[in-house]
Formats: sequence, C-alpha cells, structure tokens
Amino acid sequence: MSGHSKWATIKHKKGKADAARGRIFTRLIKEITIAARLGGGDPDGNPRLRQAILTAKAQNMPSDNIDRAVKKGTGELEGVSYEEVSYEGYGPGGTALIVDCTTDNKNRCVSEIRRIFSKAGGNMAALGAVSWNFKLTGVIEVEAEGTDEDTVMEAALEAGAADVSDEGDVFEVTTEPSEVMDVADKLKAAGLNVTSAKVAKVPGTYVQLAGKEAEQMLRLMEALEDSDDVQNVWANFDIDDAEMEKLSV
Repeated sequence: MSGHSKWATIKHKKGKADAARGRIFTRLIKEITIAARLGGGDPDGNPRLRQAILTAKAQNMPSDNIDRAVKKGTGELEGVSYEEVSYEGYGPGGTALIVDCTTDNKNRCVSEIRRIFSKAGGNMAALGAVSWNFKLTGVIEVEAEGTDEDTVMEAALEAGAADVSDEGDVFEVTTEPSEVMDVADKLKAAGLNVTSAKVAKVPGTYVQLAGKEAEQMLRLMEALEDSDDVQNVWANFDIDDAEMEKLSV
C-alpha cells in the first residue's frame, strides 16, 4: 500500500477525517482558484479545474463556494494571490517526502516546513534530492459502497486504466497522468461514484517503519498536514497492519 494511502487509512482509524474537514475545504478552494487562474474558468477546457471541482463536489462543498473560488482565480472577484512551491526532505528511517504548498508568503511557508521537519527528527533537502523516486500517476478514488472490486476492475480496464486496488472505503484506480479525467468521466458514465481524481506523486520504492520511527513518521505527517500552507504530502513509508493497529489506538 502506498504511503499516501497508508496515511489516509491511519487518519480514518484515528478519527482525524472529520476534524480535517475545514482544512480540506480551504485546500480545495486554493486549488480551484489556482487552476482557474492558470487555465481559465471553463472546466471543460481545463482538466486541472475539473479535477478540483469533482473532488470539491464529492466533499459536499456548496456550489457558491466553488463559483467564488473560480471567479477569484479568473479575476472576476478580488482574492488572495497564491504561489505554488514544493519542498523535499527526509523523515525517520531515511524516508523521503515531497511537500506541496500553496501560500501567499513563501518566506513564512519555508520557515514553517523547516520547523516541522526539525521537530519530528527529519530535515529538509535540496530540490531533486528525493523527487527522482516519485512518479506522476493518475489516481482516481471510487466509493466502495454499492459496488465490488470485479465491477470496478471491469469498468476501469474498459476505460483504459492501468490498475485497481482495494483500499477499504474506496477503490483506487491508477492511470497515466494525462488520462486521469478521461478515465474518471468513463467511470462516472458506468454508474460508479467517483469521489476524487488527481495526479499523485507515487514513490517507486518504500521504507518499512516500525516502533519509534513509525510513531515519529505519523507525527511528522500529521504536523505537515496541519499546516495551513500545505496542500499535499507524498511519502515513501510503509507500516504493516499489526504496527498500524498499535499506533492507531
């Protein structure tokens, strides 16, 4: 199981999902605003905006919020000017992390990310130090309730997807990055409930963690995701199920 999927599972078990709802909305609004600014306000001609709006609707974000974010991105409404920046670093056990941020103050942002790494026993690294181990991959989440793996697999392969994995509450469908929205549209047309479609940074190799290192890693992930500027955290850690049960108590 990939590091970002592992973390999603742990958050669910620790009851963090509901507590993070406000932060999810904030991140989605930032993503919609930037996507509209870079590619225009028409989702049909802007795949990144379509991805963001699809995910926002799956999170039950009100349409008015989505419309305002789009208009702020296109300049029809006044809004904060955000910049995108990514940082790389090492965590416990030599794990590799990429932290994608959207911020209105890069100096504040880099200081905060550096502080979080340092406090958790990690350290920031130069650009390119760990990104070579991550590959851009289209990742689509399909709600598991009301369907089964065979049904999702059949629809996914017919839509041109590469693979399907069972992640508990959702099935994770992987594609080429350029095909993520085309495959998502086909899955929706097949009657499946697509809750998210994005281009993820998936590691090629993983580091197995246990004991103190696993605990430190979870603290680092939680602290990074609690930061207002952080949009996504990609990491190459793995923790086996037995260890997860102990850490999730």
